[in-house]
Amino acid sequence: MDKRTVALLAAFGASLIYAINHTLAKGVMPTYIKPYGFILLRVIGATLLFWLASLWFPKQKIERSDWLRVLGCTVFGMVINMLMFFKGLQLSTPINSSVMITISPILVFILSAIFLSEKITWLRTIGILLGFSGALGLILFGAEVRQDAPNIPLGNALFIINAASYAIYLVMVKPLTAKYHAITLMKWFFLLGVIINLPLTISEFTEVQWTSLPYHVIWKMVFVVVGTTFFTYLLNVFALKTLKASTIGAFIYLQPLLAISFAMAMGADSLKLVQIIAAILVFVGVYLVTKKPKINPNH
Repeated sequence: MDKRTVALLAAFGASLIYAINHTLAKGVMPTYIKPYGFILLRVIGATLLFWLASLWFPKQKIERSDWLRVLGCTVFGMVINMLMFFKGLQLSTPINSSVMITISPILVFILSAIFLSEKITWLRTIGILLGFSGALGLILFGAEVRQDAPNIPLGNALFIINAASYAIYLVMVKPLTAKYHAITLMKWFFLLGVIINLPLTISEFTEVQWTSLPYHVIWKMVFVVVGTTFFTYLLNVFALKTLKASTIGAFIYLQPLLAISFAMAMGADSLKLVQIIAAILVFVGVYLVTKKPKINPNH
């Protein structure tokens, strides 16, 4: 199996885990653990796993000139991204969350246009507007009332911040993946993530009744820590060594399909017309933005 195929399988594996996460994480919040408490559990668990895993890999020293980028990746990938997603998931629904994060590739493109001078065409401009109108549609018209989703518009707005943060993280982490091993990057990202997240999350973490948690809640928490945190970040950074950031971003399109299927199979959510229309707008928008321009053979 060639390197590219392995990298594509790694990216698909990460998307599949993320898709299942939308429903499983929603199932334990806020009854057993509040969103910010869950974040601290995630970053502590992942930090221990990555530092443990690093014992089997060659030691690498981060160059002084790279520490600012490492800190930036931590803030956008392990702090803002996580806090906004889990808070949004508590307030909104698994299907909404999976549709909203698909605007991330559009944001990756906008950032690439600003910082890497990527060409903006009319087609891509239309794509950006369609994608954002789909996301905006979910915020403005997705205001159904559900016991387990107390503020869907606000939750959906937080998903946009989450998607923007993840897009910045993907663009920022790419140069580091060429220089350092995935384990080296992750152990430092998550250790810094614990330090930065601690003041924001410790109060909700200490509220958890750890000794009286039901078995089904414990395995869901383990899945989120080991699967959604340890394996997905590892798989994505591994895939980034071979694939472009925009290609990894493209795998986000798979998540709604996988997440909606899983949420409906588990009876955790149902599909509404507004979600279908929003998803179509987002998908068409993303397609136009990421479509490679045709090369004129006469030039």
